[in-house]
Amino acid sequence: MYSKTLPFDREFVEKLTEQFPTPFYLYDEKTLRRHARLFTESFAWNIGFKEFFAVKANPNPELLQILKTESLGADCSSFPELLLCERVGINGEDIMFTSNNTPATEFIKAKELGAIINLDDLTHLEFLDYHAGLPDLISFRWNPGALRDIESVIGNPVEAKYGLTTNQIFEGFALAKQKGIKRFGLHTMVASNMLQDEFFRYTAKTVFELASEIEQRIGIRVEFVNLGGGFGVAYRPEQTPLNMKRVAEMIHEEYDRLITANNPAPLKIFTESGRWVAAESGTLITRVIHEKNIYKRYIGVDACMAHLMRPGMYGAYHHITVLGKSENSGFPVETVDVVGSLCENCDKFAVDRALPKIELGDILAIHDAGAHGYAMGFQYNGKLRCAELLLQENGTVRMIRRAETPDDYFATLNLK
Repeated sequence: MYSKTLPFDREFVEKLTEQFPTPFYLYDEKTLRRHARLFTESFAWNIGFKEFFAVKANPNPELLQILKTESLGADCSSFPELLLCERVGINGEDIMFTSNNTPATEFIKAKELGAIINLDDLTHLEFLDYHAGLPDLISFRWNPGALRDIESVIGNPVEAKYGLTTNQIFEGFALAKQKGIKRFGLHTMVASNMLQDEFFRYTAKTVFELASEIEQRIGIRVEFVNLGGGFGVAYRPEQTPLNMKRVAEMIHEEYDRLITANNPAPLKIFTESGRWVAAESGTLITRVIHEKNIYKRYIGVDACMAHLMRPGMYGAYHHITVLGKSENSGFPVETVDVVGSLCENCDKFAVDRALPKIELGDILAIHDAGAHGYAMGFQYNGKLRCAELLLQENGTVRMIRRAETPDDYFATLNLK
């Protein structure tokens, strides 16, 4: 059986549960910092490189502050995310504001903070001008349309609601120049959770080529290109992890061929990864409270889809470790579904999963939940969101978000 490692063991977690009832998220600071540093070190060859952490992946201010100390910026897509960055001291051009179908209030706040505003539609230029006024720097999000065959959670770009067509990109930059904009950026984001190194070379090549064509046709220099996210995580232990250094080398090769050789002016490269930076640092800890044997064997835990939506939402795989029972140490193995308590049959963390034989009271660690885990939580069935804990570099643990209570659930209601 394949396995994954963890920065803690059952004894360590059992002690935590004496103070913090399960379920809870446990983040490892060392892993988070290691991924942030590897990202920036891999792209150090590009003067001005910046990784803008996708706040939507994990909007915990304590984690954002850690990433801020690692010189990461923030990619925001909503008013509350902008406020969150403001409160942790991330502002100005350390924020990239990329949203769609954007309310005027969000553009106004983004401009107030001095964020880089990345427009999702041609009409948004006039909309922004009317409601907030135009900043000195504008970026447009490009939807390239049909691509070569790629696996993408986002889907076929032709079917995606995001971005401008190629023709609209040229129209948008020309109009922005006419309106007095002095600085320009170009953005694209066409795939999610990619583990194929070559995909990122392909993305960089197409964006570099477009940036050069914009300069030739319109007479403006694109200051930066944002290659988006899409950097994949090996959720399955048998998968080969993405080699970030190799990805950066491939992009460097295309940069030298298409930018350095033809234009002495430097072009900054930005990215906006949330998943690759944070996913592996987070684990959902949950305890087995029931077992059920009917047509299948079910293991019931005290977490549910409200705590981690991805497996139930679209069948995403998250590896599960039964703490204290190594998958390769002779424990008998059984095939089970690991389920929560929602009144929905999709409330499953694993289906037909081979695991060491589980007993009531066992603790399960659900891996790679540091991105799009807690952030996607909800309160269906009156479920309350759990606590978040941080395993610090010095080995101590502190709570960085308390668990919700029934009072929180009723706080927005008018009950007499």
